[in-house]
Amino acid sequence: MDRPVPHNSSNTDTLPSTPGSGMDRAVRPSRRRIVVRCALRYGVPLAIVASLVAGWRLVPASGTLSVPHEQLSLATVSSAPFLDYLPVRATVAPLNVTYIDAVQGGEVAEVVARDGALVKKGDILARLTNPQLQLDVTSREAQIASQLGAVSAQRLTLQQTRTTEETQLAEARYNLLKAQRELSIREQLHGQGFESDANVQSYRDEASYYNQRLKRLEGALTQDLKVADRQGTEIDEEAQRLRSNLDVVEASLDALVLRAPLPGRLTNFDLQPGQSLKAGDKIGQIDSEGLYRLDADIDEFYLGRVAVGERAEADLGNTKIPMTVSRVHPQVTNGQFRAELTFDKPPPGGLRRGESVDLRITLGETHRALVLPNGAWLEVSGGSSAFVMASNGRAADRVSITSGRRNPEQVEITGGLHEGDQVIVSSYTSYKNFNHLAIH
Repeated sequence: MDRPVPHNSSNTDTLPSTPGSGMDRAVRPSRRRIVVRCALRYGVPLAIVASLVAGWRLVPASGTLSVPHEQLSLATVSSAPFLDYLPVRATVAPLNVTYIDAVQGGEVAEVVARDGALVKKGDILARLTNPQLQLDVTSREAQIASQLGAVSAQRLTLQQTRTTEETQLAEARYNLLKAQRELSIREQLHGQGFESDANVQSYRDEASYYNQRLKRLEGALTQDLKVADRQGTEIDEEAQRLRSNLDVVEASLDALVLRAPLPGRLTNFDLQPGQSLKAGDKIGQIDSEGLYRLDADIDEFYLGRVAVGERAEADLGNTKIPMTVSRVHPQVTNGQFRAELTFDKPPPGGLRRGESVDLRITLGETHRALVLPNGAWLEVSGGSSAFVMASNGRAADRVSITSGRRNPEQVEITGGLHEGDQVIVSSYTSYKNFNHLAIH
């Protein structure tokens, strides 16, 4: 009797024995089952590893920001003609401005002129009153008049002294002439025996006396004339100083009448009757009429490039007027400096002070250069760095660059980039602290 074969319930690959067979037979698994089994054994681990690698690649590196592609503006570095000019908005200003100050303080008694009026040199603008000044002037005039009287008395005394000395000298000459004539007569009589020696000698002594007296008077008069000339010069200078002082005193009263120092248009003149002014207070200004300049406030970036003598062109309606930079103020205020430009030829009529005018300042000759569009990307970077796109278009790296001249459309690239580079030219504000961008 046959012994039954033990049945292994865990073996799913065997089938029940066929009736009539001498023993059970093992069945081989199908190819499909083998493939499925291998896929489960090796494929799942490989898929996990691949997922981990892909996830690691997708995680941004340190200092990287993920940015949507549609938020970016791109431009290509290209070689193109660079027109070196600077457009600015300028303001019409008078070519010459003369400020009017109150020389003397006082109260406004009358306002004659009005703000904006055309005035001629010497026109009365206003009148002031100052009673205390008037009293001081009167007292000072009396003092100077008294001093001038004393100076006149000194001059009179000096003249009288000179007259007296000249009179004495004339008398001495006359006496000497008489003595010499009388001596000549006595000597002739002495020769004829009518005069004694003693008598002739007395006439000779008298002539000698008058001769010596004349010499002394002439010497004294010469010395006195030198002294008198110095005194006369000093007296004249003192009199001139006193007259100048008198003119100043009288001018202080004249200064209470405010006059136009030169012809032009009176502006910033807003005096009112009864208003008090101190000496030195500004009361207005006179602008040159028909003579203008343009004042342009320019970004400090161009301070080293805008110089006196640079050429410019003003757009006045349908007319282009050539201009020249005449002055550059080195002071920078709120990131800007001021340049003054003068017209190379008379501008058309109708210009008004404060009117705005478009202006182009030429900074250099047109030449070819590597250029990028002038845009928002320069505001943060200042032209010292730029984000350059990778060749696959899915990343961008910040690179250091050097930039040169700029105009409203272009910026000159002098280093760090090459022709054909794709550069992000939209604003860098959102990623100013990042060096890498992941673009999706």
